[in-house]
Amino acid sequence: MSATPYDILVIGGGVNGAGIARDAAGRGLSVLLAEKSDLAEGTSSRSSKLIHGGLRYLEHYEFRLVREALSEREVLLRVAPHIIWPLRFVLPHVGDMRPVWMVRLGLLLYDNLGGRRLLPASRRLDLRHAPEGDALKLGIDTGFAYSDCWVEDARLVVLNALDAAQHGAGIRLHTRMMTARREGGVWRVRLAMPDGTSEEVAARILVNAAGPWVEQVLHGIAGVSATAKVRLVKGSHLVVRRPWTGEQAYILQNLDRRVVFLVPFEQNFALLGTTDCPYDGSPEAVAITAGEQDYLLAAANRYLRRPLDPSSIVCKYSGVRPLFDDQAADPSAVTRDYVLVLDAPKGAPPLLSVFGGKITTYRRLAEHALERLGRFLPALGPSFTRRVPLPGGDLPGADFPGFVREVAARFPFLPPQLAHHYARLYGTRALALLEGAHCFTDLGRHFGGQLYEREADFLIRTEFARTADDILFRRSRHHLHLSTTEREEFTHWVARV
Repeated sequence: MSATPYDILVIGGGVNGAGIARDAAGRGLSVLLAEKSDLAEGTSSRSSKLIHGGLRYLEHYEFRLVREALSEREVLLRVAPHIIWPLRFVLPHVGDMRPVWMVRLGLLLYDNLGGRRLLPASRRLDLRHAPEGDALKLGIDTGFAYSDCWVEDARLVVLNALDAAQHGAGIRLHTRMMTARREGGVWRVRLAMPDGTSEEVAARILVNAAGPWVEQVLHGIAGVSATAKVRLVKGSHLVVRRPWTGEQAYILQNLDRRVVFLVPFEQNFALLGTTDCPYDGSPEAVAITAGEQDYLLAAANRYLRRPLDPSSIVCKYSGVRPLFDDQAADPSAVTRDYVLVLDAPKGAPPLLSVFGGKITTYRRLAEHALERLGRFLPALGPSFTRRVPLPGGDLPGADFPGFVREVAARFPFLPPQLAHHYARLYGTRALALLEGAHCFTDLGRHFGGQLYEREADFLIRTEFARTADDILFRRSRHHLHLSTTEREEFTHWVARV
């Protein structure tokens, strides 16, 4: 057993767990994060990849959540301009939707609720003449444009964990929590290590950020009773060949009054999602159904001039949202707000469990978590994550195009798309990745697409990657650009490293 207890042991390597670990470590606490698989392997890499206020949440009167999310949208855009960037959405208006005046009023509220400064305001579009209307069916004449942001969701998690580690936190992946008990004023937690051994560690505070497994940790492992319940809702997405030009995204209302997003993705593709389906199976077994696929295609084809069909699909994925169960009958109406449940009997070490939340508000959730735990942490330093960039986010002047030009100038042998790729994924850390490279051969073996040995080695050395999937699916999107044979060859290479 470790001799000195950690201040905080975080269970769960999704966005909430990584965010709490970063915030706590950066405030001077000793932190250990344990994740049973890879960072962001669950829900946090299977989102709609948007930093947004949640326009549709206004209909459910979630004004506090929308206000906080819109404010966080601006914060995150400043601290991570390499992996987060503005995205303009087009909302086509059709006859069975809410009246035009109501949509316009909702967008005005959305513009002003969160103190928007960096993004342009919404406006009305004449889709008969605006280029954004070219992708839509004839007869859809009116629309609206508004702004939110795109995020590389899994990279957001990895960068939070990386920054936590740089502040001294331990990051243990493929490490499963076996037992937890209160003893001698601390939590004594037995962890199953990747090599098959086990280790007992001690911590003054236990944070349960296990996502879909939050109840399993709370009741089954920690043995704590609580009235708070998790409600699992499945969200599925399709990656399709993009049926339009331009960088605008679309938000499309379906006949059931739900909306789906159709978002530019990885140059030639688009991301279509999401569904909202009750889920009661194992989170590890989640998968899209034929009905969900048909639903998403029909929602898009209600608007698109060039319809999508199953042959348009490149790949698909599903995730489980661990929402706080507020007893709403409609899965789409279940709150996306987060609830922090503190179990702290007098004289016993506390346990904080995280229910719900969305990727946009992860940083604020982490601040609130430490505020709840503040009375147990007399040495807690001041909050810093609002102003300090994530690793690689310290772009001069937050000017991403200017930084791409700098990378291209320093490494003139790089093709423009590859220079952009390194700048986008790694920000200023791209300079460390490319340090000492003077010609193409210095990038090492080419595995296909834009993947070279130097980048793969960098991810293994600096970003906790262990497997081919860690690299291809979470720390990058290379899987979309490699053939089956190339992916297999890369998998064999990683296994030998």
